Amino acid sequence: MSATQFLRRKDAGHYLKSRFGFGSEKTLAKLACVGGGPEFRKAGSAVLYEPEKLNDWALTKIGPSRRSTSDLGEGE
Repeated sequence: MSATQFLRRKDAGHYLKSRFGFGSEKTLAKLACVGGGPEFRKAGSAVLYEPEKLNDWALTKIGPSRRSTSDLGEGE
């Protein structure tokens, strides 16, 4: 059984930025309050994110391929 890796919010923001090109510690903090962000866990006051959950969330935010800014994308 492998241990689950957890990232603190600051590291999770860096992870998203380096892997997907968007996301930040502040964005994750806001979304934890208002909703719409990735799933997280708490250990005392520490907020912890699993990389797999960050990946899943980020992929839902990426739209379809486009050829121009006026292109509505597939199925839109």
